[in-house]
Amino acid sequence: MSYRRDQRSSRSALFDDIEEGGLRASSHSSDIDEGGNEKAIDSLQERVSFLKRLTVDVHEEVESHNRMLGRMGNDMDASRGIMSGTMAQFKMVFEKKSSRRMCKLVAYFVISFFVICYTIRVFFHFLYG
Repeated sequence: MSYRRDQRSSRSALFDDIEEGGLRASSHSSDIDEGGNEKAIDSLQERVSFLKRLTVDVHEEVESHNRMLGRMGNDMDASRGIMSGTMAQFKMVFEKKSSRRMCKLVAYFVISFFVICYTIRVFFHFLYG
């Protein structure tokens, strides 16, 4: 956010005193002195070099963001491939009848384990509670 404020203040400093720096139009050519012209030229050169540095910085920033987005896209493609492979394996496991039976057997075992634990807990609570 402060970078944008700096840009605005630099922009205003860049264009505020163009008329004051010797570029003000005059009806008489004798009013324009050579020292004022040199001062105006130096001021414009400084502004042009500032704008060049600013555009180079913007270009570098854009390039770094493009590289970052490219890496992110590659990572997303890789994760999509891993997920599709995992889903294919799950699909293959659940399509086989023996695998479904094995899953049901494991589920029944887990449920019966919790039921037995609950029963024992209630029993000991009744005896010593």
